[in-house]
Amino acid sequence: MLKVGTTAPDFALPDQDGRVHRLADKRGSWVVLYFYPKDDTSGCTKEACAFRDAMSDLGDLDAVVLGVSADDEASHREFASKYGLNFPLLADVDRRAIEAYEAWGEKEHEGVRYEGIVRVTYLIDPAGRVAETWLVTDPEAHAAEVREALARHAGRVSA
Repeated sequence: MLKVGTTAPDFALPDQDGRVHRLADKRGSWVVLYFYPKDDTSGCTKEACAFRDAMSDLGDLDAVVLGVSADDEASHREFASKYGLNFPLLADVDRRAIEAYEAWGEKEHEGVRYEGIVRVTYLIDPAGRVAETWLVTDPEAHAAEVREALARHAGRVSA
């Protein structure tokens, strides 16, 4: 994972509707950038729905939520529509941002080791620096963790 205090790498990635999002365009706002393995799988669905349900609180804290996986725009569109997701899902099919954010690595499932997207989240401050990181172990509870951290950090930043 990237270290707290480092400048977050910029990216330009399309969302489920084909709109390109750049981190540089989000300056001035907090950004919750979360990486997840695959659309419409159990853990990823729980995490996405938890962020969906927390969007009002996160928006009140001037935060933008962006989900990133290697799935394409069509897969993201179907996933977002199926669960009523209210934030952009970014398609990183060539894994450039995934690798820049150190969200690709060795994983294990049922005793089998393989390479894949690691479930990791970055809280990026309004100046574009990494403020907090998580290696996510409980996708369903993660949005609440992020909300609490954001409330702490946002309270320390002057407008």
